[in-house]
Amino acid sequence: MARRIQKTTSFAAVHFGVAFGVSYLLTGSVIIAGALAVIEPLVNTVAFFIHDWSWDRFSPTSASQS
Repeated sequence: MARRIQKTTSFAAVHFGVAFGVSYLLTGSVIIAGALAVIEPLVNTVAFFIHDWSWDRFSPTSASQS
């Protein structure tokens, strides 16, 4: 479980940075880019955590291999 949380946290940090950069390039607004960089990656990070958990739980292989 700790590894999954570390991996999710790392994914979130990268995703926040990318989301802000792309949003800023598209809008030119720090406020809009900041809002998008918080909302979208937050939702996506939760979805990734659930996806990763589901992948381990419902995979035919053992979860210890992840």
